[in-house]
Amino acid sequence: MNKLIKVLLVVGLLAACTGKPPIDEPEVKTIDEIVELEMRASFDFFWEQTTTTEGSVAYGLIRDRYPGSEGIASMASVGFGLTAIVIGVEKGYITYSEGLDRVAGTFETLAMMDRVEGFYYHFVDMTTAKRAWSSEVSVIDTGILMMGVLTAGGYFSELNDIALALYDEVNWAWYVDPANHQFYMSYKPETGFAGHWDFYAEQLMLYILGAASTTHPTGMDEYNSFIRHEKKYGSGEPFIHSWFGSIFTYQFTHAWVDFEGTTDLEGVDWYANSVEASKAHYNYAVKVDSQFKTIGPNAWGLTASDGPNGYNGLYGAPPSGYDNLAHVVDDTVAPAGAIGSIVFLPEEAKTAMLNYYNDQDLFGKYGFVDAYNLTKKWKASDVIGIDKGITLLMLANWQDDIVYNVSMNHPVILRGLTALGITAGN
Repeated sequence: MNKLIKVLLVVGLLAACTGKPPIDEPEVKTIDEIVELEMRASFDFFWEQTTTTEGSVAYGLIRDRYPGSEGIASMASVGFGLTAIVIGVEKGYITYSEGLDRVAGTFETLAMMDRVEGFYYHFVDMTTAKRAWSSEVSVIDTGILMMGVLTAGGYFSELNDIALALYDEVNWAWYVDPANHQFYMSYKPETGFAGHWDFYAEQLMLYILGAASTTHPTGMDEYNSFIRHEKKYGSGEPFIHSWFGSIFTYQFTHAWVDFEGTTDLEGVDWYANSVEASKAHYNYAVKVDSQFKTIGPNAWGLTASDGPNGYNGLYGAPPSGYDNLAHVVDDTVAPAGAIGSIVFLPEEAKTAMLNYYNDQDLFGKYGFVDAYNLTKKWKASDVIGIDKGITLLMLANWQDDIVYNVSMNHPVILRGLTALGITAGN
């Protein structure tokens, strides 16, 4: 008798004896199938977890996370979400008309919201559009929002003038410390400015947006103000690294700005820098594979995410700080870490995605959960907007330059890059 038939008969007999049907194993997916599933599920988060009540003063505001923090939007999530609408139209998830209506309504909300010198509060109520949790007036969330505003405006040309008006109202120079030309980290009306963007991180977009402004510009002084500390990991090449070594810091600006083939006036190639950072994360995961249950060549890219004890912005990999002691590792891995580097390290990112879907069963209603930790036998219950955003945008760029085709033809982005001397052929 054929061995396969014998196995099927045995399984059937066992099921009959227990009174239970055979357990169906999850269907193994190919990488192309997983990419499509994750893109659609991430888009669905932005499309569905949005205030869509007609006439609402908060129309178009998008949740910071789901299912946690019900009723709270983040402006960074809105920025990623506006870009997600462009992807949704290009992928056929929604029609052009549907996308246009959603963006138009969102722009109306953004124009009416409380701002300080054009900057938005980090967290806002999804019903009233008012400041939530005594949050700060956020320069980086406003920057991410403006990248989404400009991309959506560039795609839906009928709305471009409104997008430019929103952008023109941001007083980038106001958020800069005149003593050192660094952007402050945050501002609260009650206490004023605090901290500085003094090290390399995700804030590259701020210098581009500021340098391009015709109303409230910043320039080379600001771009040259932050510390460019170079270090290598293992046998890799030295690169300019972020303080905590979180991999998202090497990704966020790159979701809209394609630096490949460009250098600045000092010869810095920001695309190559992110490639080297991604290699460092991967090589670190390979090195510590035997020390952890989660981290390894199939699960890499340590980044700020939820963890067993709540959200942790210190997750990262070396190099970090000045002494490689600034980052935290507890075996928590966020799928967005590797996926967000797919344009920098595609084969390693795809291997991680196959593991997350086929072996770890991390896929849910809105795609991959935020993070997991096999040592702690823990899996996040939430998805987070900024992590869904970097996943969706980078997959779209890796697949077909969907975002870059719009953003890298936008006059504001091109003007900002030129003003900073970030061009091809330097």
